[in-house]
Amino acid sequence: MFGVVFPNRSFPMDISAFSQIDTFHWVLDMNTFVGEAYDQIREMCIFLLNNFTLPPDKALAVYIQSPGSPFLFCGAVTLARPSAVLSLPWPEPGGQMQLMPPDSAPLSAKIGVSVQDLASLQSLDVTAEKRIERLALKVGENLFNFMQSFCGVDGSKLIVPMDILDRWFKKFQEKAKRDPEYLKGFVL
Repeated sequence: MFGVVFPNRSFPMDISAFSQIDTFHWVLDMNTFVGEAYDQIREMCIFLLNNFTLPPDKALAVYIQSPGSPFLFCGAVTLARPSAVLSLPWPEPGGQMQLMPPDSAPLSAKIGVSVQDLASLQSLDVTAEKRIERLALKVGENLFNFMQSFCGVDGSKLIVPMDILDRWFKKFQEKAKRDPEYLKGFVL
């Protein structure tokens, strides 16, 4: 059906490493895999195996859950996109941990995989969308800081030269051409 690899942490693992909840849901208990160090696992590669036939309108969705927190969607694979490296942005453990009796088994972090309708998923790669959002915010911040250095104040209004956007954009392009690492700094 599917397999996973945790880069620099594991050999490829197939579906047998997961507990099957029902026909369309599997869970990997991270405590049995890495103990309490689950939050050090920052990414995972999931891939469809050759013999797994997923309907074209379905996706294999990946979720993570910190102890006591709800599941968080990370991304998905489909027949058209049979593998993906997904970031695992572990949420902070939830408040439910304090409600557990002292003699009960500790809650554990989990990775969930489920077959879902492709149309019901917000995106196949949540991390890429967040990277784009971060990039847009950093570029906007760069523009704001550039404009602020040329601002004059007239009462409660900021006044900037008319050609400020052209000057900023030319400077931005020149820096990107001179230093290929410049734009990478915006994505981090």
